[in-house]
Amino acid sequence: MHWRLHLFLLWVGVCDGLSSPASTSTTASGKSLLRMNSASRHTLYDLPVSNNGARCRLILYKKGITTSEVDIVSPAELGGLKSEEYQQVNPQGKMPALVIHNNGVDPSSSFGIAESDTISRYLMSTYATTGPSFQPDLARSNLMARFHDIYLTTIQGCLYKPTPPFGVYQTRQDALLEFQSQLQVLEDLVVDDGQYLCGSDISYADAAIFPTLVFAAFMMPKFDGAAEGFQTTLPPKLNQYLEHVRTYDSAFGKVYNEIMDVLEGSWEQERKRWDGIWLAGQRDTDPDTIFDKIVAKEISAGIVRETDDILAFTDINPAAPAHILVIPKNRNGLSRLQKATPEHVEILGKLMVVAGEIARDESLGFGPDGARIVVNDGPAAGQEVPHLHIHVIGGRAMAWPPG
Repeated sequence: MHWRLHLFLLWVGVCDGLSSPASTSTTASGKSLLRMNSASRHTLYDLPVSNNGARCRLILYKKGITTSEVDIVSPAELGGLKSEEYQQVNPQGKMPALVIHNNGVDPSSSFGIAESDTISRYLMSTYATTGPSFQPDLARSNLMARFHDIYLTTIQGCLYKPTPPFGVYQTRQDALLEFQSQLQVLEDLVVDDGQYLCGSDISYADAAIFPTLVFAAFMMPKFDGAAEGFQTTLPPKLNQYLEHVRTYDSAFGKVYNEIMDVLEGSWEQERKRWDGIWLAGQRDTDPDTIFDKIVAKEISAGIVRETDDILAFTDINPAAPAHILVIPKNRNGLSRLQKATPEHVEILGKLMVVAGEIARDESLGFGPDGARIVVNDGPAAGQEVPHLHIHVIGGRAMAWPPG
C-alpha cells in the first residue's frame, strides 16, 4: 500500500478513535505507554497534513534520517489524539509527538516529548553531525521561527476551521487581517541574498515557516474579498521563496507534496471543507439596504453613537419619545437574528453593550426606570429592513404583551 494512502487511512482512524496492537513500556512519570513494535530509536507521531509536524519531517528528510532512526506513524497507532495512551506522550492531545525508545536497550525508560519546536530542537541536537545543522543558534532564524509560532500558528485556523475563536480573535475577518500582517513581519526579515530565508544555508526558520506558507498559499485565495485590505497572495519574497525551494530542493518538495495531497484530496475534493466556511464558500449575498447607505454616510441620519463596528441613530418613525436603532456596520450575513452563527458572537455582544449604554442615557430621553430593547426577527415580527438592528425604546411606560 502506498504510504500516503496508508497514512490517510490512519488519519480516518484518528478521527474515529481507532486503536491498534501495541506493546507496553512506561513514560518518565511511570505511566503505561503503548507503543508500536518498532526497531526504530524513535517514533514520531504525525500526519502529512500537520504543518507543525511537517517542520520535524523536513528536518528528517533534509538530514537523510532513515526510519531505523525515526519511524513516522499516525497517532491512530495509539488510539487517536484523544486516547489516554497518546496523551501520555502529548498531554495536549495534539500533533506531533516523539517517543524516544533508547534503541530498545531499556524499554522502561522510553520517553515522550511534545511540541514541534521541542521535537525539532531535539532532532537538530541528536543528529547535529548528520546533514545540515539548521543553524540552531542563528538569531535571525530563531526570531523568525518564534514570531511564526506565537503570532501565526495560533490564528492559522481562520483559514480552515469552521468557526471562531481563532486564537484571541473572535471574528474571521480580524484573524485574516492579522495573519496577513504577521506574514509581512516575516517578509521584512527575509534575507535578500540566498535561496533560503536567512541566506544561502538552510536554517530552522525554513523548517518552521515553509509548511505554513504551503497552507497559506493554498487557502488565502479562498477568502478573496473577505475583509477590506485582505490580500489573497503571499508577500512577494515569501512567495518567491516558496516556489523556489519546493521546486529545487527535494526535501521541501516532498513535504509540499505530502501536505498538498491531503489539502487538495480529502480536504477539498472529498470533504469539500471550504464550502461551508464563512467568507470562503459562504458569503453575504443579500442586496444592500438603506442602512448600508447610512453607514456609508450617503444618507443622513441622527447618529448618537458610533464605534469601529457599531452605529446607533434615531428611528425616523419613533414608537416612543426615545427610539434608537443600533446596527452592526458590517452586516456580515446578519440580515436577521435567525442567521446568527458562532461567527457573530463578538458583534452580538457589542450590540447589546451599546444598547445598554443608550438605554441609560438620559440626554437621549431615556429615564431611570428602563427601556424596552427589542429585535424584530423577520417580516412576521415586523422587521422591515433586512439588516439586523436593535430597537431601544423608552421615555414612556410600555405595555405587555407587545402588539
